[in-house]
Amino acid sequence: MHSIETRLARLAKAGDRGAFADLVELYKDKIYHLAFRMLGNRQEAEDVVQETFLRVYRSLDRYDEEMKFSTWIYRIGTNLSIDRLRKRRTSTYSLDADVGGDGEGTDWHAMLASEEPTPEGKILLSETQRRIRDAIESLPKKYKSVVVLKYLHDMSLQEIGDVLDMPVTTVKTRVHRGREFLRKKLEGEDLT
Repeated sequence: MHSIETRLARLAKAGDRGAFADLVELYKDKIYHLAFRMLGNRQEAEDVVQETFLRVYRSLDRYDEEMKFSTWIYRIGTNLSIDRLRKRRTSTYSLDADVGGDGEGTDWHAMLASEEPTPEGKILLSETQRRIRDAIESLPKKYKSVVVLKYLHDMSLQEIGDVLDMPVTTVKTRVHRGREFLRKKLEGEDLT
């Protein structure tokens, strides 16, 4: 209840620009990674980060200090990402719009530093990451958000429920079904 984020939010609400800048610094990378994993597009993820902080700034007076700040900001970022996914499905459909013909540096895996010391290990890791990313990308929307929050952001079921404003039992069911969907998708790829 009296976390550093809550104190910063209180100061920012009172007009302290430095406190708001500190909040941005604390959460910009986290919101970017959340948005990027949901959207798979660097530019869209950056746009979500900007829009998230715009909404946070405009809504600071409505922030309930009884709620964890992280839950509140993740909810905003998640909802903006989901909105973009909806718009994407209604306007243009692309399985992987960021991947270019040469495959070099055009997807987010190329930007990740690998801890594998050998080139062969890097290739295997990159292929595994691509398969997992593609499997997550193919998840239905209702499973994708809970899987990203659970496994890529290490949130508890309760935190996910708070972020998505749904009962923990629903979150648990969606995590289970999303995991099963991924398992079947990845096993199916192994067989082909």
